[in-house]
Amino acid sequence: MRFQDIPGLETSKQKLIEAVAANHVAHAQLFAGTEGSANLAMALAFATYLNCLNPLADDACGTCSSCLKNAKFIHPDVNFIFPSSATAKLKREDATSEKFLVEWRTFLLSSIYGNVSDWSSHFGWENKLLMIPRQESRNIVKALSLKAFEGQFKVMIIWLPELMNANAANGILKVLEEPPEKTVFLMVSNDASKLLTTILSRTQQFRIPSFSDVEIKNAITVDGVTAERAAHIAYMAEGSMRTALQMVDGEDNETQDYFKNWFRQCFTYNFSELVKMADEFQKNGKEFQKELLSVGSSLMRESLIYSSAATEICRIPENELDFIQKFGTVFTAEKIMEVSPKLDEAQYHIERNANPKILFLDLSLTIAQIARA
Repeated sequence: MRFQDIPGLETSKQKLIEAVAANHVAHAQLFAGTEGSANLAMALAFATYLNCLNPLADDACGTCSSCLKNAKFIHPDVNFIFPSSATAKLKREDATSEKFLVEWRTFLLSSIYGNVSDWSSHFGWENKLLMIPRQESRNIVKALSLKAFEGQFKVMIIWLPELMNANAANGILKVLEEPPEKTVFLMVSNDASKLLTTILSRTQQFRIPSFSDVEIKNAITVDGVTAERAAHIAYMAEGSMRTALQMVDGEDNETQDYFKNWFRQCFTYNFSELVKMADEFQKNGKEFQKELLSVGSSLMRESLIYSSAATEICRIPENELDFIQKFGTVFTAEKIMEVSPKLDEAQYHIERNANPKILFLDLSLTIAQIARA
């Protein structure tokens, strides 16, 4: 992975390159970004650049032995820690990252913008709770006690440190604050607010912004997607390259159409249809349910922006204006302020395995009451 493999984000790339050029590489960095951002890709590209034997002014060379190994994620001085779960052969504490490196490398090659659910599905851990166990802290200290084998830096990449066991997190505080010479921690987080304050205070935070609509559109148009389709996907993705690529592959499940129909049934108070839809939502699985609620939150936000005439930040494409206008006549700003927290609360409960049918039916009735008030 090199910087050139990441669409756009030129300012972020330049800051990392300048830090290396000025010899101001912080020993512990937190690459913070939302799901679908380039935080993991940027950390991998930075690790490649740090140990490149012939670095260019704007990227790693891509041809030296170090770059070739980093392209396959097999560089001996780049270590990975990531969430895992128990298997039929391994207990929870024994299920450490080193046991799953083969699967991890194939995941990175195919899903560089993936989230923990994608990683879980890739390995076959569906519906299991993934975490970084306590044993990993000992493995980190052990790995960093060794000198760099062939690179200038020893790099430790920790993906989703917010899923780290509390004992594991406390166990790395000392080495995080005083690591061995030429050691760099790259912690890649999708929710830095869940990290221990003691970890946050020991890292230099580097915010990776979401992709812009233009960056997403340019990235997916290359794959043969029409400009009109690419513009719609970029709007729906809301800065998430993961979502955009899924929609390109036809995995979006037409969630926006589902949402529109769902709210129409809520407004008409069609109880029998709402019961059927609750069954359908349950069958479509957790990822669809979360995406549906996310689409709802997005449309409500865009409706508020449109109604306030804030055209400079309005992202609504032309083909969605008619729906937004009609939506705004029913769901006023006051009603949106009531409904929006309900969607966020539902997403919270879905992530914690609440019964989808009961949850969505209750949510539908609540929305119907608000809409008709």
